[in-house]
Amino acid sequence: MSKKDYYEVLGVNKDATAEEIKKAYRKLAMKFHPDRNPDNPKAEEQFKEAKEAYETLSDDQQRAAYDQYGHAGTDGSRGGGGHGAGGFDFGDIFGDIFGGAGRGGRSQAQRGADLRYNMEITLEEAARGATKQVRIPTLDECDTCHGSGAKPGTTPTTCQTCGGHGQVRMQQGFFSIQQTCPRCHGSGKSISSPCGTCSGSGRVKHHKTLEIKIPAGIGDGMRLRHSGHGEAGSNGAPPGDLYVEIHIKPHSVFQRDGDDLHCEMPISFTTAALGGEIEIPTLDGSARIKIPAETQSGKIFRLRGKGIKGMRTNAHGDLNCHVVIETPVKLTDRQKELLQEFATISDKDSALHSPRAQSWMDKVKEFFG
Repeated sequence: MSKKDYYEVLGVNKDATAEEIKKAYRKLAMKFHPDRNPDNPKAEEQFKEAKEAYETLSDDQQRAAYDQYGHAGTDGSRGGGGHGAGGFDFGDIFGDIFGGAGRGGRSQAQRGADLRYNMEITLEEAARGATKQVRIPTLDECDTCHGSGAKPGTTPTTCQTCGGHGQVRMQQGFFSIQQTCPRCHGSGKSISSPCGTCSGSGRVKHHKTLEIKIPAGIGDGMRLRHSGHGEAGSNGAPPGDLYVEIHIKPHSVFQRDGDDLHCEMPISFTTAALGGEIEIPTLDGSARIKIPAETQSGKIFRLRGKGIKGMRTNAHGDLNCHVVIETPVKLTDRQKELLQEFATISDKDSALHSPRAQSWMDKVKEFFG
């Protein structure tokens, strides 16, 4: 697929100044950053597209090559890294997105971590829907210092080691290495009087109880997202999200396949041979099935609409009953006598009474020549 024109991506004219290009990219980066658009799968691609356009147009040499040859003049000439050409620090944009101030804003304000909770439910709850309560551990903003980490009446000061950036550069010969500030541990601030409740972290451990609504028809492995119920962010950043992952317990009677249900239905030898009517369970109660005479093991009886209602449709799946003919056990002498008599009579015309067995024997004989 052909790439879009870089000027079109940023929404600027071809004679735009460096400052206009930078401003346009800043606006798009804030709009499409993935952390701001967790529900938009296209946001990350749009963010990368804008970043690629900016990296080219903010460099005078690459921009000149692009203006003359288009994408062919710049492919392969861009390198990775956290800084764009022209001395622009991407930390400036990340700081705007996450609420930090100037460079190093990324380390000063961080979105809270997402949490995952594994929930086991029954097949009946998955089919009908349910409301469950969960108690989860979490880190919430400290009520005493309101997340600042400083004792009430005091305020944090800018870290003197890193100047509030949260990062320091170490020069080793020809190499310059950037690492987390050892004094403020990346926060960019210094707290001389820590809050007694949270010990300066700005967050405290809590347990909270949430009511989780499980929609009817939910499938095994699906996740329910609850925005803002993850861990609290630092320095005013938004909290993370809670993801409830559903696991359906094995059922004693039914096996699920999408919205359909399957079950084995044992029937007696006489019912299979002579026919009859049996009662089978369903998720809503029970149903009766007529078994025709001469029913073979493995035959499937389908009860339409007795499965599970889909999450995004009003249609129900089906219930598929698999016939299993049960061999009688613990026979009395009289039962054995009758069965032996039955076998003797049947053997006189086995091809008529056991066509499948006869067909199988014919195939065996043909196989062995």
